Amino acid sequence: MLQKWANLVRREDYVTKWVYQFGGGAAEGGAADLALLGGKGANLAEMARLGLPVPPGFTICTDACHSFLASDKNLPDGLEVEVKAAIVSLASSTDRQKRDP
Repeated sequence: MLQKWANLVRREDYVTKWVYQFGGGAAEGGAADLALLGGKGANLAEMARLGLPVPPGFTICTDACHSFLASDKNLPDGLEVEVKAAIVSLASSTDRQKRDP
């Protein structure tokens, strides 16, 4: 089923965002974005938006998973860059730095 739909519409043709951040009383997305963020991601974003104490974090959207599976397990273009940026943002918002091995 996934392969059938993957050939009809490519996500890259209409959306370029793979990573959605939440925490600190703000969120990119919310409960209405269940299909995009998945259940856990949508609920974490909604709780953050409502001001509940949610640690900052990010969600990789479900479209990234669909794209990965449809492209023989290749990461979608731009995903790695967005994840790295989200990690840097998360580190700065929690006053932590990535440690080099």
